[in-house]
Amino acid sequence: MELTLLGTGAPSGLPRPGCPCAACASAVGDEARAATAVLVDGALLLDLTPGPAFAAARAGHSLTAVRQVLLSHPHDGPAMEVPAGLPQPGRVADGRELALLDGHRVRAVAVDVPGTGYEVGGGEGERLLYLPPGAAPAGPAEGEHGRGARPYDMVLLDVLGRPDALARLRASGAVDAATDVLGVHLDHSAPPGPELHRRLAAAGARTVPDGTSLLVGEYHAVPDLPRRTLVLGGARSGKSAEAERRLAAFPDVLYVATGGTRDGDAEWAARVSLHRDRRPASWRTTETCDLLPLLEGGVRPEDRPGGPVARAAAPDGSPLLIDCLALWLTHAMDEVGAWDDGKWAASGERELRARVDELVAAVRGTRRPVVAVSNEVGSGVVPATASGRRFRDELGRLNAMFGAECEHVLLVVAGQALALRG
Repeated sequence: MELTLLGTGAPSGLPRPGCPCAACASAVGDEARAATAVLVDGALLLDLTPGPAFAAARAGHSLTAVRQVLLSHPHDGPAMEVPAGLPQPGRVADGRELALLDGHRVRAVAVDVPGTGYEVGGGEGERLLYLPPGAAPAGPAEGEHGRGARPYDMVLLDVLGRPDALARLRASGAVDAATDVLGVHLDHSAPPGPELHRRLAAAGARTVPDGTSLLVGEYHAVPDLPRRTLVLGGARSGKSAEAERRLAAFPDVLYVATGGTRDGDAEWAARVSLHRDRRPASWRTTETCDLLPLLEGGVRPEDRPGGPVARAAAPDGSPLLIDCLALWLTHAMDEVGAWDDGKWAASGERELRARVDELVAAVRGTRRPVVAVSNEVGSGVVPATASGRRFRDELGRLNAMFGAECEHVLLVVAGQALALRG
């Protein structure tokens, strides 16, 4: 199947008419996007974009061979134009299948917002899934995909607006490493320019300019995902949110909180609650500084579901989000007596370096995706105490050694992620 994206933006387009925001101001050239519409083999049109005949002509196509026009969502964008000679647009009832005269088969997929998704099958067995803006499949993902069905060759959905939809499709087996995932319905809430493409790539997805034609099933275009990522930043820089965003489109994530709980500390409890509330509901959490078994794939006897926090080691291959290495180091320094000058000189330094070496070796050998967060320190005032300077120096060493084992290293400043590697 060949599909042509006549538009890749939200129903109001990008830039939004009259909007002065930075994303809209930057949406020029290839970053300007009309409302999403997809032309399949010149015969099937999914959704309408403003000026569809002109949009098709710019992409080198005609709409004269279109035999079916299907709408996926209530239309609230610019006035919808239906060119003369085009079939009247319609919607298909959830679960209903259409067999088109040109050989395509279309099945309507129920979604969790007003609208309908469409699964399209080609004459050579290709399969693509198209979801409306802000939508995920309704009900259990495997119910929509069908047990035993092979993964889709291509999926088009609102990746940035609904990363959980992509996570559910992955969990059900509907999306695998070979599925070409395209981000569409892009709005001004998406970051402008290169940051848009970086965020999509982190989710294993991509986008293309309006008018691009693609062949369903071309594997070479699927982004390679890093196994290890280190996210650095200062206090309240947005580093934790950036780390969480990098795994929001993946299922079965284990959030490893190295800070634990602090009895009687209301401010710390509020920080922990803020972090928990913004994580996807499907994520699990373990509070531990014992990172080696998790990186190596082992299950500790004490890791059992229960209580307000599910204590579970990650099954082999599931992603880990470690937040953060600075708290892990604090715990390690506590245990070796690193705050006392005498203990540090006698054995603490040697013991701490051994623990750091073990952690770095485990990161080097891990087979599961890992995103770790750490504080970037040492750019400000020199700490007034020897123990403060010791912590700063040891965290700098840990960050450098951990980062050396990562395919991607990011520095977050004022909420903006700067790629240092990858």
